[in-house]
Amino acid sequence: MRHQVILKCKECGEENYYTTRNRSIHQERMEVTKYCPRSRTHTLHVEKKK
Repeated sequence: MRHQVILKCKECGEENYYTTRNRSIHQERMEVTKYCPRSRTHTLHVEKKK
């Protein structure tokens, strides 16, 4: 089953993206390099804690 997760910028702390992932296959937290509109650069985005 896929669950919705929020991706948060590691530099500025802003929640920029919403995506889904399969928790039964990928137990570790998601880390993706995405564009941050606040800092106008590509930065590391990590899954927000619930």
